[in-house]
Amino acid sequence: MMAEGPSAKRPPHIALEPALLMSRSLTSLILGCGLSLGLLALAGCDRQGGQPAQGATSAATSAAVAPAAPAKGPDRLNAGTPLPDQTLSDPAGRKLALASLAGKPVLINLWATWCAPCVKELPTLEALAASGTVRVVTVSQDSGDPAKVAAFLKGKGLTRLEPWLDPENNLAFHYNGGTLPMSVLYDSAGQEVWRFTGENDWSSAETKRLLAEAG
Repeated sequence: MMAEGPSAKRPPHIALEPALLMSRSLTSLILGCGLSLGLLALAGCDRQGGQPAQGATSAATSAAVAPAAPAKGPDRLNAGTPLPDQTLSDPAGRKLALASLAGKPVLINLWATWCAPCVKELPTLEALAASGTVRVVTVSQDSGDPAKVAAFLKGKGLTRLEPWLDPENNLAFHYNGGTLPMSVLYDSAGQEVWRFTGENDWSSAETKRLLAEAG
């Protein structure tokens, strides 16, 4: 990660590792090309004297050049989706089947030790876990030595957050997410309520209202 200058602002979220980004970039390229071709075709229908419409051509150029940035905040487009049928492990070899978490509201948080916004919000996730309002399941997207995740959390005094691992980024692919941190809230029936992209203060009054949506 490049060092920030004195006047630089840290982004609210950070891109996932290159392998995942490559997959998402290819998808975005295909979709972007399709959109651009559609707009160019529209421009061809609105022409005088054989010239394409200037507005449509500009729109096509903008669509091809400007990538869509993920919006920070809750996204309810996938509300009602069940807990993923995936099993996590930790450095000690314990297993956690995510589908077994139904019965109490749960917040699944995807993070990584190299993600500065992720690390910044960890203390508020620790406080949320201690409150007992919802179960907090932090899932590391780090690759390499699995023991480093447990050591990282311990070194920061985060005793309520468990070092669950997802080194192949299977959950990130499941959620079609290319940025970290990402948090997904499920109700007691194991159904998704919303997804939150980007860093968040999980102890804020607004967040408490959002968590209340899980019942």
